[in-house]
Parts: sequence; C-alpha cells; structure tokens
Amino acid sequence: MAKVLARAGVCSRRDAEKLIGEGRVTVDGRRLDTPAFNVTPQQKISVDGKLLGDPDPPRLWRFHKTTGLVTTTRDPEGRPTVFQKLPPNLPRLNAVGRLDINTEGLLLMTNDGGLKRFLELPSTGWLRRYRVRAFGTADPARLADLKNGIEIDGVRYRSIDAELERKQGGNVWMTVALREGKNREIKSVLEHLDLKVNRLIRLSFGPFQLGNLEAGQVEEVPRRVLRQQLGREWHKLVGDEVAPDSDRSDAYRRR
Repeated sequence: MAKVLARAGVCSRRDAEKLIGEGRVTVDGRRLDTPAFNVTPQQKISVDGKLLGDPDPPRLWRFHKTTGLVTTTRDPEGRPTVFQKLPPNLPRLNAVGRLDINTEGLLLMTNDGGLKRFLELPSTGWLRRYRVRAFGTADPARLADLKNGIEIDGVRYRSIDAELERKQGGNVWMTVALREGKNREIKSVLEHLDLKVNRLIRLSFGPFQLGNLEAGQVEEVPRRVLRQQLGREWHKLVGDEVAPDSDRSDAYRRR
C-alpha cells in the first residue's frame, strides 16, 4: 500500500507508512492498519476521506529556488516552503533531495514517488554542479586535491571538482561539482579550507539544468526529455507506454 500511495504522488513511502499508522487510509471504506497490504485495481483507496484516483504518469519540474525557503512540506518553525510558491494548478509534488534554506538554484520536483527515489539514489551517480561564492583566500593546489576526496572529522567525502573562477573583493567565486551530496558537504569541505561560503547556487542535477529559469519560476521537463535521459528506468516507471510529448509545460511557467 505504501508503494501505491507513493506512486500516486500522495507522499513518500515512509510518510505513507505514517499515514497508515495514523489510521488515515481506508480501502473500500475499511481503515487500514498495516502497509503490508496488497491492493487490487478494483479497490477504492481514500486518504483523509478523499478518494484516490488513478495515478498520473511520472512528471518532473525544474524550480528555481530562492533563499529563505525550506524544501520540506511543513516546517515546525513556520518558515515559508517551496510548495507555498508553486502555482495552485500543479498536482501534488515532492522535492527531489533537499536544498537548505540559504541555498538557491535548481530544485527538481516530481509527482511520482518512484521517480523521486530513482533520482535520489547514490547509485545513479549524476553530477551536481554549483556556483559558489566564499569569503577567504583560495589555494588552487588545495582545491585540486579535492579530486582525490577528503576526510574531515571522521567523515569521508568523495571526489569533488572545484575550479576557481575569479576574485571579488574579499570573496572568491568558483564552480564545484560532485556526485555524492552529503548534508552541507560543500560548506563543510570549503570551511575546512578556510573558505566561508556565503552564496551557493545549484546549476544542474545530472542532465537537468537551471539554465535561464528565473528566480521563483517553475517549468515542466518535457516527457520526451525524460524518456531520453532516463532510458530503461523510464520504461520501468511507465511500463511500455510511449505517450506523446506533453505540451502542457508552458502552462506551468511562473515568475
């Protein structure tokens, strides 16, 4: 059941298990008490009394996150979330991975739990590029050494490609690329090199680019692009479906 709810874009599998544990999911009117339940296409599923329809096909959006927004659906501190900035006509979306409140740039969002999990898997190994501004003096040799990985306070970070761009007053600008993306990885590693990050912009996540997407704008990734970039994984998500490309992406652009 948890898989069905995640596939329908209601929530993640973990959150689905919580919903079931809280008694908020029913099947044919009967309250479900375990996620280990095999549901058939003929059965009617409801969450909080709302009937769950057939799942939409997997879709993906690029969102240009600004600073000051958290990427969780709810924030206990009452801070604004990225979901509050989305157009009301979008389906229920989940963020792919996280960007902290002070990080800006590309955030991928999807209506599909299976696609979200695939994009977040470390084994996918997609490169994530960032533009970084940091206060301090950069040592090109120490930056180059990051390609060999580095261990800080018992935490091992894999290869990081950091390229110095230019100096600007007491700051330096650089491009940083990595495949792993541990929590606060860039800030922790550069702080170890006596560089204090004061601006962090994600430029790309695998083949998906921030490009010219303006701050606060959201745009759907065309289905043909998903098919091209995901290959076999796309067919696992949608079966043998080869649907025509959607022209709806322009309708979801927002500044």
